[in-house]
Amino acid sequence: MIELIILAIINGLILGGVYALVAVGLNIIYGVMKIVNFAHGEFLMIGMYTAYWLFVLFGINPYLSVVLTVPVVILVAVATEKLLIEPVIEAPELNQLLITAGLSIFLQNLALLLWKADYRGIPIEIHNITVGIMTISLERVIPLIVAVPISILLYLFLHKTRIGRNIRAVAQDREAAELMGIDVKRVYVLTFALAGALVGVASALLAPVYYVFPLAGTSFGVMSWIIIVFGGLGSFEGALVGSFILGIVEAVAGVLTSVELGRAIAFVIFLITLIARPEGLLGRRKL
Repeated sequence: MIELIILAIINGLILGGVYALVAVGLNIIYGVMKIVNFAHGEFLMIGMYTAYWLFVLFGINPYLSVVLTVPVVILVAVATEKLLIEPVIEAPELNQLLITAGLSIFLQNLALLLWKADYRGIPIEIHNITVGIMTISLERVIPLIVAVPISILLYLFLHKTRIGRNIRAVAQDREAAELMGIDVKRVYVLTFALAGALVGVASALLAPVYYVFPLAGTSFGVMSWIIIVFGGLGSFEGALVGSFILGIVEAVAGVLTSVELGRAIAFVIFLITLIARPEGLLGRRKL
């Protein structure tokens, strides 16, 4: 039983790594623009289909296809910001919600029209790692190996570079940032591009170990929103910590009970945390 729980914790860390790549980008968008992007999961789905078709048509390894999936998702994200978000950035929040929710539905149905509802997978050779009596698939560990350094690099980028400091300045006070000469519209585009790049990496890592279908990004999108609220809206560190906590809870509870109950227990912990601390784990309390 102990070995089983240890294996579940490892799987939880792996799951948390995937959640982190998706949730951190989503949290950056909210933190900078205060936009609720319901189509974030569909960006992931587009990236997964890109990786899938690159493999099927050209035989490109899904992990190597990241150099193409990332630009594709960035292009979709930037087009979304310029064509749909920018015109309603000053509009009431309901308008913004309807825009992103409508885009989510549109992209799902476009994928259904183009590729039907078939579940597609990428057949790759599985390499197992044996530690004691535990066997772990290397392909499932790769997302964790990639997610951690990317998260560290992103943190350094936001805190150590001029562009990163501009992004943080706009997140803290848009009007003050404009007065200091920061091009806010450019920062908004960069924010969506950055979030798209993270999702593009996540999609290439997920495609070999997860089915590709039109609703593939929905569960990750919903879980990402739960994670960023759990960790604290707008908090980079909160999204990162929340991803791994809920990933471990979901995996361990799933082993001890069932997969469905595992996610339900993660939701219960999320609700309890919000009752005790409405601003999230690392969010700032409003006075």
